[in-house]
Amino acid sequence: MTDVTKPGTLPARPQFSSGPCAKRPGWDPLKFNLDVLGRSHRAKLGKARLKLAIDLTRKVLGVPDDYRIGIVAASDTGAVEMAMWSMLGARPVTTIAWESFGEGWVTDVAKQLKLNPTVLKAPYGELPDLGTVDFASDVIFTWNGTTSGVRAPNGDWIPADREGLTFADATSGAFAQDLPWDKLDVTTFSWQKVLGGEGGHGVLILSPRAVERLETYTPAWPLPKIFRMTKGGKLIEGIFVGETINTPSMLCVEDYIDALEWADGLGGWKALAARADANAAALNAWVEKTPWIENLAVDPATRSNTSVCLKITDPRADAETPKKIASLLEKENAALDINGYRDAPAGLRIWCGATVETADIEALTPWLDWAFAQVVSN
Repeated sequence: MTDVTKPGTLPARPQFSSGPCAKRPGWDPLKFNLDVLGRSHRAKLGKARLKLAIDLTRKVLGVPDDYRIGIVAASDTGAVEMAMWSMLGARPVTTIAWESFGEGWVTDVAKQLKLNPTVLKAPYGELPDLGTVDFASDVIFTWNGTTSGVRAPNGDWIPADREGLTFADATSGAFAQDLPWDKLDVTTFSWQKVLGGEGGHGVLILSPRAVERLETYTPAWPLPKIFRMTKGGKLIEGIFVGETINTPSMLCVEDYIDALEWADGLGGWKALAARADANAAALNAWVEKTPWIENLAVDPATRSNTSVCLKITDPRADAETPKKIASLLEKENAALDINGYRDAPAGLRIWCGATVETADIEALTPWLDWAFAQVVSN
């Protein structure tokens, strides 16, 4: 490996970060509608643009007409927290965790809300036994484990006649994976993931069952204004037509609209998923023939097509090897931000979502071989 030739071709776009992610191909902020800037988001134009973002989200993701979609503060984290603090406590709670963000929701439910949840866990790279989940309880999980590269295989494990609500943190799965809306009551994401938008905003999608919970249940704890979705026992409908609770960045909203229009032009989430599948397949083809690295996700059926997490298995490597590879490739402008997540096992994490081009994944892999050879030989 130490005599690996340095590649002569760089990826055209070396942005492989798992969030914020690469901009869409052809992204050009000069084409944004900037008339909304310097004006109130509650003016007619601002509300219309926020409503457009919601309507395009529904169209691109195929969200049912009777589900509400709202733009909320504080990214995906804000959307998840808003839902949990507003709706949990009516039933027992089950939390499912197989990576760091799922672990964070366990902490919130157990230590902050103090609801004594049933906790199902699996180590990085694996899924818990989903067949043991009690759906008489409310169930909280990450649809796609951004920091482990393991995703739910489908929605078959969720019963249609469940008694509790399902809360799916889908931030790195939305727009790249098939989300079974009839099985999901609360779905959240942030548009800086698969659509490469600017950060700071979350999207909250509620089923009719979730709305019923909001209108019939009042939690025992006080709710800050930023979390309140009802008034007088009724849903505040304005939140779900573009009347945001707090002031959004309209520049970020325009960036999101730009990405949604691009996605719609391609054919919606299925077209985006096909792009992500092609990217992940190109990376996994290299992994399969490369002796020093493996996919962290054990089961191919649950491997993410977006946040692909890899572990280095060569005995010459140590815990610092992935960081050294990432640093070396950043200096070469061959790959940016590919070191694994800080709480995950040491490894590499390469974003394969729809805004990445397959040709850039293919151009990256020789650089990975070269960088590994350089690191282990020094």
